[in-house]
Amino acid sequence: MQAIPLTQLKDGHSAIIKDIPVGHDEHITRLRELGLVPGTKIRVVRRAPLGDPIEVAVRGSRIAMRRSEARHIEILPVQE
Repeated sequence: MQAIPLTQLKDGHSAIIKDIPVGHDEHITRLRELGLVPGTKIRVVRRAPLGDPIEVAVRGSRIAMRRSEARHIEILPVQE
């Protein structure tokens, strides 16, 4: 299966994080510190009305992130 950016995952669908850049910028580093690391399951909960920010569920928590941050996270969608 081909990796896609997190921004392409539809609301309510899950995926496994394939890659998240190291040292890209402070916001991406903070997401890694919050548990968004390769091999972790992530689910898009919802998006704001204009599509930004995106709310995701990961490791029992919910995190909001900008689309500009989510586009750097490569994922592998999973069948549910």
